[in-house]
Amino acid sequence: MDADRAERLTAELRARGVMAHLVHAGVYEFGIRVVLDDRIEALWDMDGAAGLDAEIVNEGALIGFVPHVPGSEEFTEEQMVNTIATTNYALDTLQRPADRASGTGTPARPPEEPPPATSPALRRQRRAHWIRRGKR
Repeated sequence: MDADRAERLTAELRARGVMAHLVHAGVYEFGIRVVLDDRIEALWDMDGAAGLDAEIVNEGALIGFVPHVPGSEEFTEEQMVNTIATTNYALDTLQRPADRASGTGTPARPPEEPPPATSPALRRQRRAHWIRRGKR
């Protein structure tokens, strides 16, 4: 996705009340980041492939995919905005990373027990290696 198109789509999503941000993924690579939760985000069209798909990440770790939207190669910008804004991001409906590798295409069942909670202090310690604030 080019920068101008990503900026227009981001502005339209924000006008609809979606917490969307422009992402600079690399040299001439742009995408849209949709904030779903305080730690969970959807990264739309970051890989340069034609059409719409998204990676769902939790604190940078891949937890699922929104599979390629059929026919999205020919979508207008309004159709793209509508697709991104109305996508069901529930974890039980997303395609899991293991499913994509095996090619099953069906979502895996979520685990019965939630993972143990970590305190905010531990989360900050984990991320501390890439967050640098102030002068060294």
